[in-house]
Amino acid sequence: MNKHRFNELERAGVYKAIAERRDMRHFLPDPVDAKILHKLLQAAHRAGSVGLMQPWHFIRITEKKLRNDIYQMVEQERRKTAKALAEREDEFMKLKVEGILECAELLVVALPDKREQHIFGRRTLPEMDLASAACAIQNMWLAARAEGLGMGWVSLFEPKVLADLLKMPKGSRPIAILCLGHVDEFYPQPMLEMENWTKARPLDEFVSENEW
Repeated sequence: MNKHRFNELERAGVYKAIAERRDMRHFLPDPVDAKILHKLLQAAHRAGSVGLMQPWHFIRITEKKLRNDIYQMVEQERRKTAKALAEREDEFMKLKVEGILECAELLVVALPDKREQHIFGRRTLPEMDLASAACAIQNMWLAARAEGLGMGWVSLFEPKVLADLLKMPKGSRPIAILCLGHVDEFYPQPMLEMENWTKARPLDEFVSENEW
C-alpha cells in the first residue's frame, strides 16, 4: 500500500479536472471572486520549473481600452492566420477562437527578461523556460476547472506588438493571453472536434518503448 497516495475521492477529483478541462471561448459576464483569482494565480505559481527559475509573469488587464486594443490585435492576427490556411480560410473564420471581450478576467502570461542568467537545466535545452511557464498555465487551467471556471488560451498575436502595448521590458516575451471566467456550460469535448476542425488522436499513437 502506498501511504502517499491520495484517497479515492481526491484522486477522482484530480483526474476529473484533467478530463473535463476545456479551452473555453464562450463566457458569462459574472465577475470572478478576488479570493478565487488569487488561488488560481497561486496554483500557477506553484508549478514546477527547471532550476526553480519560475520563468513567468502575469499581467492582469483591467482597463477597458487596453482590453479592446488586445482584442483588435488578436483580430488582425486571426485574419492573417485565415489567409495562411488557404483553402480552409472560410472555415477558420467561422470558428470562435477567443473570448477576450466577454470573459470576466483577462491575463497575459509572459516570460521575463534576464532569463539567460538561469543556466541550471537550460544549457542544452534553453526552451525549458517556456516549458516551465506552460506548466504554470496548466496548473491554473486545472484549478480553474475545479473551481467551476472556464479558461481559454489565446495565441493569435504578434509577440512584439503585445510586448510594446504592455510596456514589457526588453528581453521579455508574451506567450499567452488567458481568458478566464464563468461559463454557461463546459464543452462536452474539445471545441475544435465539435466544429469538425480536427480530431484528437488516441494515446497509443504517442507512446513507444525503447525507440521511436
